[in-house]
Amino acid sequence: MSPSRREQDRRPARSEPGIGFWRALRRRPRVLVRIGLWSVLEAGPAFFVGHAIARAIEDGFARAQPVAGLGWLAALAVTWLAAAVAARQVVLAVAAVAEPFRDDLLTYVVEGALRREPSTRGDSAAVARAGLQVELARDAFAAVVTTVRGFVFTLVSVLLGLLTLAPQLLVLVLPPFVAGLGLFLASLPALARRQRAFLMADERLTESMTAAAGGLRDIEACGLQERVADGLALRTGEQAAAARALAGVTAVRTAALAVGGWLPVVLVLAGTPWLLSGGLGMGVVVGALAYVTQSLAPALGGLVQGLGVSGVRLAATLGRIAGAVPAPAPSPPRIRPATCEVRLDGVTFAYGPHSAPVVDRLDLAVPEGDHLAVVGPSGAGKSTLAAIISGMLRPQSGAALVGGVPADRLDPAARVLIPQEAYVFRGTLLENLAYLRDGETGLDEAVAALGAERLVAELGGYGAAVEPAALSAGQRQLIALVRAYRTPADLIVLDEATCHLDPAAEARAEHAFARRGGTLIVVAHRLTSALRARRILLMDGGQVIIGTHDELVRTSPLYADLAGHWHPEPVS
Repeated sequence: MSPSRREQDRRPARSEPGIGFWRALRRRPRVLVRIGLWSVLEAGPAFFVGHAIARAIEDGFARAQPVAGLGWLAALAVTWLAAAVAARQVVLAVAAVAEPFRDDLLTYVVEGALRREPSTRGDSAAVARAGLQVELARDAFAAVVTTVRGFVFTLVSVLLGLLTLAPQLLVLVLPPFVAGLGLFLASLPALARRQRAFLMADERLTESMTAAAGGLRDIEACGLQERVADGLALRTGEQAAAARALAGVTAVRTAALAVGGWLPVVLVLAGTPWLLSGGLGMGVVVGALAYVTQSLAPALGGLVQGLGVSGVRLAATLGRIAGAVPAPAPSPPRIRPATCEVRLDGVTFAYGPHSAPVVDRLDLAVPEGDHLAVVGPSGAGKSTLAAIISGMLRPQSGAALVGGVPADRLDPAARVLIPQEAYVFRGTLLENLAYLRDGETGLDEAVAALGAERLVAELGGYGAAVEPAALSAGQRQLIALVRAYRTPADLIVLDEATCHLDPAAEARAEHAFARRGGTLIVVAHRLTSALRARRILLMDGGQVIIGTHDELVRTSPLYADLAGHWHPEPVS
């Protein structure tokens, strides 16, 4: 069922994926606080390692007091155990942020797919690629958040540790570290560009190979082996060149790690005489080396790996997702027609540029207040016709008008389409029934008209919580029918919307909508629906016939055959 304009206005504005990155971080501030608090505990060893080793040497082993030395090392082990517990909590908290980010991207991709022209919506390969890119982006997002967070907290802890252990150590450690970090950050833009170029080259190669594999018989029959092989060789060369260019930039990461992570070790070793002459002991020197080798260098390596791989992959993947999803076009104004007359003039629709039309040059007039049943064999285009009339699909040619207004520009409040699988969401029963019209005005009347009193009682009243999975298909359809009955829409399209109801309930529902007024179009699941209609539209492989039941029995062998095999079902 289509939502009303009011419901559409409540939805948050769709944003680009890059904006979703920051929104995902800001959306749950309590989770961010939890990540920060656990990160402080996780970074405990980064602060304590140098002090513990220095004290273990100078206050313990150097003075022949191994118990004291072992005591400091035991205290360090305790901080590592606490850090392990904190690391687990950090992973869980980051996951709580990453999942909404994935949901935002999925929403973006799905909305983009729905914005495409109907003829291009069937590109399942493109949808699958977008879904895979969303999963890659989610994983990269979590890795970037984890890596950057760990780097920041470790860096602060190491700097505080060095400052409190021996401030002069910062002179030897900090300048090369800053140089290495700056070198890496300066290489990121080029790294991102070449990573994106590699992903695009890899995707083009995959598409070419898939197309060639699917057309091997035609390639052989047409003698195109050399031409196709040359094309694949070109794509392979492009991918190889992109990989070499990417490898050239990634070499900068190794240089940055050498400068920022290991040059400080060399400087501390080379500056040992200066440190000792300043009154520092060997325990402090070893502690400083522990800060660099056990905390600072791994943190820088993690950042280089995290941003250099996951960060660049995230940026490239978000760019691919944004490029694959069409930009939102300005929405045309929605119009409320003066009447609910339906007119189709030469309407043709196919689900692909090379597919046979499902609806072919169809002319149809449904006067205001008419009750039309649509029948025909499976696959004849009945649901497609319902979607065209309600504006869900746009014909490739011809015009579909409701009250003179193009169906795809109708005010959503002017029509209701109920598909075979009725939409019910988690919430109260009242929220489900009032989805298209707030309040309880006319609610009891609609429930009585559709015969849903027993369902309301079984669920526990209007305030009862609804769990869609716990409802039967018929119960979901009945809820959707009551919801549609309450709307101000003058055009009601039921696309096998009563197929899960028993014949008596189906008859009651269709009689209720017929008495309600407006134009009613029913895609019939049972022939009894056709007998209740004023007119019947028979669809059969692109051919259509319209008339009453008696007229179609006389003029259409197909309808006569359908009617001949139909046996009335008892109505209780």
